[in-house]
Amino acid sequence: MTAQTETAQAPDLLYSEAEEDLRAAVRALLADKADAPTVIAAIESDTPYDLRLWESLAAGIGAAGLLVPEKLGGQGASHREAAVVLEELGRSVAPAPYLTSAVVATEILLALGAEDGPAAELLGELAAGARTAVLAVPLATAPADGASAMAGTLDRTVTGVAEAAVADVLLVPTAEGLYAVDARSAGVTVQPLVPLDLTRPLAAVTLAGASGTLLAEAGPAAEAVGRGLLAGAGLLASEQLGVAEWCLAETVRHTRERHQFNRPVGSFQSLKHRMAQLWLEVVSARAAARNAADALANGSPDAPLAVAVAQAYCSRVAVHAAEECVQLHGGIGMTWEHPAHLYLKRAKADSVAFGTAGRHRDAVAALTELPAP
Repeated sequence: MTAQTETAQAPDLLYSEAEEDLRAAVRALLADKADAPTVIAAIESDTPYDLRLWESLAAGIGAAGLLVPEKLGGQGASHREAAVVLEELGRSVAPAPYLTSAVVATEILLALGAEDGPAAELLGELAAGARTAVLAVPLATAPADGASAMAGTLDRTVTGVAEAAVADVLLVPTAEGLYAVDARSAGVTVQPLVPLDLTRPLAAVTLAGASGTLLAEAGPAAEAVGRGLLAGAGLLASEQLGVAEWCLAETVRHTRERHQFNRPVGSFQSLKHRMAQLWLEVVSARAAARNAADALANGSPDAPLAVAVAQAYCSRVAVHAAEECVQLHGGIGMTWEHPAHLYLKRAKADSVAFGTAGRHRDAVAALTELPAP
């Protein structure tokens, strides 16, 4: 293999100008409509989702259709741009069904390859932000469990489905194939659960005599579900990166301003070492998350390995950063009014979403033919 070929295949971990412009637009929107007091007030209400925020993000900025080709009504972008959106959503822990609808559900419909019919029609509606859809499997389902998710019938109960309470359509995998079920139709019951992370509600979905539209037979459906879960796990790493970056930046800011013995507490040697170590972890997490997004965007055969590495590493970094944020904020970090607890809960909940770090380490070992730790 020549050096030129190796260079061409090297992952691009940097952000393009277009990606930075997208980041600026999303960050400005979230600063205006999803600042910390607004998010805390939302999770204390019966309607945690701000529909105006979702409309602005999905349709106004066009973020919902980033993965969808222009001929199908989308923006014709890639997983790299979607990863930038998720970084900013992680920074603000804004309640928005982006990961479940604009990434996982959208990726599944794209994998079906339909350019007309019900799948293409639903894809266009998701891209326009007119409707949202979720895959009716537990949020903890790992990409490796995509085939097993196809077991069962249309009549069943699924617990731990993220953002099902606000979804318009449920994508239900069965042994017969993948069905699209209207979440408001007869025979569908969505019972909200009490999750650790109140910014990403979970629900139990019960289908009893519900009817749905068959989108694909079992074989193609299983492959599509697996692809959707892989994209979800890969881009979740970018959300975890956003959580970690906010926690680090906020902790550095606080320790600069907080004084003890007439000195900023951040000047104490032990705290310098802790934040320096955390900075190194966040930089490494950024590389892992960007590599996963780039591999997904380019359809790389190494995408499963890149996703597994990103999840195995970014989960731990996000939790560590959030724990340090709470502790180094001292007393105020333990209060409900300070947003630190939102980031700790999101980091903890994300650490088991789409498979635990342990499951992904096992996947790395299997993909590289190394013994599991």
